[in-house]
Amino acid sequence: MIVPAHWAEGRIQTVIDGRQLTVRRFGWSDDSPLAAQAHADERTRAALARIQAGETLPRREAKTAYNGADGMPIREQIVRREGETLITRNGYGALCLNTPDVLFVDIDFEEEEAAPRRKGKGLPRLLAVVMAVLAAAAAAAITRSALSAAGVGAVVLSLLWWVPGRRQDKVEDDSTQQAPATPEQRARQRIERFIFQHPDWHLRLYRTPAGLRALAMHRTFSPNETAVADCFHELGADTVYARMCRNQNCFRARVSPKPWRIGIDDHLRPRPGVWPVALERMDEREAWVSRYERAAAGYAACTFIEAVGAAEVHPSAEAVQRLHDALSGAQSGLPAA
Repeated sequence: MIVPAHWAEGRIQTVIDGRQLTVRRFGWSDDSPLAAQAHADERTRAALARIQAGETLPRREAKTAYNGADGMPIREQIVRREGETLITRNGYGALCLNTPDVLFVDIDFEEEEAAPRRKGKGLPRLLAVVMAVLAAAAAAAITRSALSAAGVGAVVLSLLWWVPGRRQDKVEDDSTQQAPATPEQRARQRIERFIFQHPDWHLRLYRTPAGLRALAMHRTFSPNETAVADCFHELGADTVYARMCRNQNCFRARVSPKPWRIGIDDHLRPRPGVWPVALERMDEREAWVSRYERAAAGYAACTFIEAVGAAEVHPSAEAVQRLHDALSGAQSGLPAA
């Protein structure tokens, strides 16, 4: 799991082909700031050598908190450690649980599919009128009788008007009988199908504001194993989350509410909220965090729904589950945000 405690940035300025070039790269370490700086300097030298060899590389890296999906470590403040599990504060101020081997699956509900447009009765019935007029004209030309022509037109119109109307009415009746499944129902159907196909799995299900969260209880997992990739695919896991798990060799779950859902509209201070923060600005950050935590006390991050599948429970999964439920308020009855 890659959530470094220390960060630094290396910088080399040189001249290539008469033009000044500055290359910057970040470094990280769990040991010390000095080790992080040494790593940054090493990565900067390596990047410069590749640029001098003709590769097209960015001169510097973006300083973002959650770029784990793109191969960089998660750059967040470590708030708490519970064995191998880390609680971090993300770039917008919420707490996240990070674990190396207990499988969480984020299942965001897909957007509602646009309702199929009903075919109105106007077009078929307009066509019926046109065809009736043409039939009447043809009858008039043959019989040279206005009365016969009117009779033919009336018969054709009644037949063509009645048939499309009955067909459309049946379609509308059928549509009222079978309403399309909601995104949540489709997600639950995928979970039920997955458990049916994998009866040895034990999943705890949670409702989040934007979807479902599944926590595997029956064993631990390596984020890079095939079973995890298959699970993500079959359950419809968020693709960015799945990529982060592979790149960072960990699983992750948000365990406190999003600020804008609990009435805090301003950004984590100082902006952009990326860790580490300069010492002279820590007071500003801590004031924002205190205000956020007071508001967050009235909300949960998710709500426990049910456990499905087998009954087996792995001790490591159980320990993470208890921590997750306590921090997220999953069984508190508070509204999720």
